[in-house]
Amino acid sequence: MNLPDASSSRQEQSTSRFVRACLRQPVDRTPVWFLRQAGRYMPEYMAVRKHHSLLDICRTPDIAAEVTITAAERLGVDAAIIFADLLLPFTPMGVDFEFLAGEGPVVNTPIRTAEQVAALRTDRIDDLSYVARAIEKVTAHFASPRADSARGPDNQDQLGIIGFCGAPFTLASYMIEGGSSRNYLETKKLMYADPPAWPMLMEKLVTVLTGFAAQQIEAGADVIQIFDSWAGALSVTDYRTYVLPATTLLIQNVKNLGVPVIYFGVDTASLLPAMRETGADVLGLDWRIPLDEGWRAVGPGCAVQGNLDPITLFAPEAVLHARVAEILAAAAGRPGHIFNLGHGIVPGTPVEAVLQVVRQIKQLAP
Repeated sequence: MNLPDASSSRQEQSTSRFVRACLRQPVDRTPVWFLRQAGRYMPEYMAVRKHHSLLDICRTPDIAAEVTITAAERLGVDAAIIFADLLLPFTPMGVDFEFLAGEGPVVNTPIRTAEQVAALRTDRIDDLSYVARAIEKVTAHFASPRADSARGPDNQDQLGIIGFCGAPFTLASYMIEGGSSRNYLETKKLMYADPPAWPMLMEKLVTVLTGFAAQQIEAGADVIQIFDSWAGALSVTDYRTYVLPATTLLIQNVKNLGVPVIYFGVDTASLLPAMRETGADVLGLDWRIPLDEGWRAVGPGCAVQGNLDPITLFAPEAVLHARVAEILAAAAGRPGHIFNLGHGIVPGTPVEAVLQVVRQIKQLAP
C-alpha cells in the first residue's frame, strides 16, 4: 500500500496536543488518555456487549466506531484509540481463534513447527479493512477542533486518533502458546531451537502488521501504538537477539508512513534501553518503575507515556490524587509526557475515578 509522503508536514502543523506531545513539541498541558478506555467498566460498553460479542464489535465498523467515540467523549480525554483486538490479524493469516468466557483468547491449533509457519498467509491483509473503516468514521466524527473547557473556548484542540497493532513477539507468543501463558515455554522452545521457524514467523508478522498499520493510517490514524504486552517475559539478551530486529523493522516501517509510534510493554523496566533502540517516538511505561527513572533509562530524544497503576483507580480520592500528582511532578513539565495508566483499565473500575483523573490533569498539569 502506497501512501503519499505528506504526513510529516501534517504532524508539524498538528493542532492536537496529543500528537505534539508524541513528537516532544510544546503543549499547553499534559495530554491524557487511558489504555482500554472503552471497555467492561463502562455501562455504555456493557449495554453494547449484551447484544454483540467482542469480535462482532471489532468487525462491525459502525459499532466499533460508536464504542470508541462514546468512551472518548464520556471521559473528555485527548485521544481516541480504535476499538479492536490484537489478534485480529490471525484470521487472514490462517490462524483460527476465539474468546472463551473466563479464559480469554484461545488459538485452536497452535503454531509450533516450521511447516505451520510456512503455511501462514500474508496476502490477505485487505481482510482487515473493517478496522480502517471504523477509523474513518471516528476521524470524521472528531474532524472539527474542540474547545478545551478547562482552558477556555479560545483554546482549540484536535482529538488524536490512535490506531494499533500487536508487536511480533507478543502475537507470536499467542500463536505458539495457544493463548495466554505464565512461562512462555513453547514460545521460547521455538525461539531457541528452531532457527528456520522463528525468523520466518517474525518476517511474516512484520509484513502483515505493516500493511495493517498502513490501512489505519490511510483511514486517518494520527498515531500507531504497538503493543508488546508479553515482552517482559524475556531477558535482555533474548530480547536483543530474537525480538529487537523484527520489532525495529516494524516500527521503522510504520514511522516511514509518516506518523509517530508508541511502543508499549508490560514489566519491561529492564528492557527500556533496548526498546529505545527501535526508534519509537514514545515508550509506554508500566507502573512498576517511577516515571522519572523510566525516562532516564529511555534517555533523551524520546517521549514517554504513563504510568499510573490501574488499580489506583480503586483507591480513596486523596490517594488517587496524590499518585497522579506524583507522576506529574516526576514529568516536571518536560515536553513529551502523555499521561496514561501503566496498563489497561480493569473491569469494575469506578467511572468517576477515571473522570477524576481527567479533571485533575486538566486543572493541574503543566
